[in-house]
Amino acid sequence: MPERGICAHRGANKLYPENTISAFEEAVHLGAHMIEFDVRMTIDNKLIIMHDATVDRTTNGSGLVENLTWNEIKKLDAGTWKSKKFKGERVPLLEEVLDVFPKNIWLNIHLKGGKKLGTAVAQIILDKGRTHQSIIACNTEIAKGVKKLNNNIMICNMERSHSRNNYIQTTIQNEFTALQFLKKRDNTNMLKDIELLKANKIKINYFYSNTPKEGLALLNKGVDFVLTDNLSEMLDAAQTIGIEPCH
Repeated sequence: MPERGICAHRGANKLYPENTISAFEEAVHLGAHMIEFDVRMTIDNKLIIMHDATVDRTTNGSGLVENLTWNEIKKLDAGTWKSKKFKGERVPLLEEVLDVFPKNIWLNIHLKGGKKLGTAVAQIILDKGRTHQSIIACNTEIAKGVKKLNNNIMICNMERSHSRNNYIQTTIQNEFTALQFLKKRDNTNMLKDIELLKANKIKINYFYSNTPKEGLALLNKGVDFVLTDNLSEMLDAAQTIGIEPCH
């Protein structure tokens, strides 16, 4: 598994419709070290890949995901909003996207829901044999449910507090696998924070950077994975410091 590198935010979403099979296939083709995507549950308990609470922005439909059935969602066009050439792109299921990913890259699985979603996602990860590469990004309460199902499933702590120090301490105390720093937060003590996290073997994701110069600076400081919407350029930049694409 990659020790550090570039994370494709919602797949290769700069040129492809986010959170779709085509965006994920392109991210894999380019050599992303980690791919981030979002999971929601439909009213009939299907696990779909969708960032927003509604289907309005990224499909030709409307309504809350939690109020729609899979049969309704699978008929929607999830590509035309990005470009006419993606007409017919569909909203994928979690099982479908897992089958697209090779087993030598990290999967940053951001949960958009509660305990029920967490348990369902964790079960599919177990069933698909993807525990070695999947990191479920969720809050502390959902993490408890995931760990109860299987204590080996990795968790990224997404329950950020107003204090970065508290966020770090909670992550360490609860033995999470990773956390995710936010670009908009104060990074004054970043080097000291990174040193503490490294000592506790916690992976550091950073949301986000779209500029190679900034991305390289973050990697050189010790950030493990930089989330980006500018995947191709960021991967090229990473090569200049010895981080080869995953192929």
